[in-house]
Amino acid sequence: MIKIGCAAYSYREYLKDGRMRYEDFIEEAYKIGLDGVELTLYWLPCKEKSYLRSLKRLSAMRGLPISGVGISTNFCNPNPSERRKNIDAVREGLEIAHELGAPCLRIFGGYIPEGFLISDAMNWVVESIKLCLDYAEENGVIIAMENHGGITTRADDLIEIVKRVDSKWFRVNLDLGNYRDPIYEEISKTVPYTVHVHAKVSARLDKDKREVLDYQRIKEILLSKGYNGFLSIEYEEEEDPKIGVPKFAKHLFSVFC
Repeated sequence: MIKIGCAAYSYREYLKDGRMRYEDFIEEAYKIGLDGVELTLYWLPCKEKSYLRSLKRLSAMRGLPISGVGISTNFCNPNPSERRKNIDAVREGLEIAHELGAPCLRIFGGYIPEGFLISDAMNWVVESIKLCLDYAEENGVIIAMENHGGITTRADDLIEIVKRVDSKWFRVNLDLGNYRDPIYEEISKTVPYTVHVHAKVSARLDKDKREVLDYQRIKEILLSKGYNGFLSIEYEEEEDPKIGVPKFAKHLFSVFC
């Protein structure tokens, strides 16, 4: 059965300015009645094992599996030393995910720099990910690349990366709001390679236009392709997440449960 969770990123403004801690986010998810939590790691106050274990314990006590963790990376850089920094960030993220008991680590591919071809950037991304695979297996954590613009704007390019990396420890974090038209066809292509899903209220078709996503249609796509994991809410609408997330969660539960 598909589960409904939420990413800490949904409460980013609260986490940035200290109005909310990760512990508060977990409690908020519990109050809403969600099935799990995703810990976006941008605002972690501490990476000590004792702190990570305290978050893992709180999640367990609230009956909320940690569906994944997320970091930001950019492998589309012609400078090997810069790519190395991102590889090191993935390795650290895998260690944190392992400590938290999370099955996957969300990463980004990056943006193609001016003056370079997509084939250049594709090679950098594939080579970099391959250098992380042994560490992913060692930690028992799947690396999940998100469709997040740049080199992963199109499903075909993201799928090419997955196929070229060719590892059971490398999959996709499918963000339902990040593709452009034809949105549902792009989603359908990506689902077979997907380990984790971000649920958005709407997709940005262009700079000034957003389209509310059809979750009945998305449900049919996910189930037809055999997806049985988490839909993790990543709330980006203008309404306060303390109002908007529970409202959106209620809608998702009505569709999927």
